[in-house]
Amino acid sequence: MTNQSIFIGEFLGTALLLLMGNGVVAGVVLAKSKSNGAGWAVITFGWGFAVLAGAYAVAPLSGAHLNPAVTLGLAIHNGDWSTVPLYLAAQFLGAFTGAVLCYLAYLGQFRANTGEVLGIFATGPEIRHRVQNLTTEVIATFVLVFVILATGQTKGLETSGTGVLIVALLVVGIGMSLGGPTGYAINPARDLGPRIAHAVLPIPGKGASDWGYAWIPVVGPLIGGALAGLVDIAVF
Repeated sequence: MTNQSIFIGEFLGTALLLLMGNGVVAGVVLAKSKSNGAGWAVITFGWGFAVLAGAYAVAPLSGAHLNPAVTLGLAIHNGDWSTVPLYLAAQFLGAFTGAVLCYLAYLGQFRANTGEVLGIFATGPEIRHRVQNLTTEVIATFVLVFVILATGQTKGLETSGTGVLIVALLVVGIGMSLGGPTGYAINPARDLGPRIAHAVLPIPGKGASDWGYAWIPVVGPLIGGALAGLVDIAVF
């Protein structure tokens, strides 16, 4: 993989991930949407399909990390840190771009909306407790990255599609099993990029961007990804 292919792949894949992931939440939450009120199960499957689309599209270009926690876990496992900054830059820029594209796709619904919309862009806890919220994100992300490593995806997702499908189904499972407390960021770029988009986009009545909580869905997944890399080395 070249630096150019890594950046393009991670940028496009993460943008597609967030366009579809934020998009399913927007469809469920915004009042003038056909899928309004469809519920949590639709959101969890929508995020799974978002992973499937984003990762399958760019796996040959970059390995489809699409997630700084995955990149960190792979770097610890492989001992190769040379491309980590490139992966992270592309992922955060892609996540911001995907969130903006979601906003444009639902522009009429956002303009007609009268309530706060941060939940479309970023995660937040049902019960606000820093230690508990951080712990949930660490555990959920550990599951994600450990399974990726345990299934042999040590360079990123394979191009045959099997690895992509495994991870997509895993994300659905994590959402259903561990997503309730915090909304399962399990990806620093997935939360921070769209949170910045929420802060800068001209959305009427959008509410605050909750920067006091923003560090948890960044730090928690990074800890979880790092622990998964270390445990995988110790076990396998």
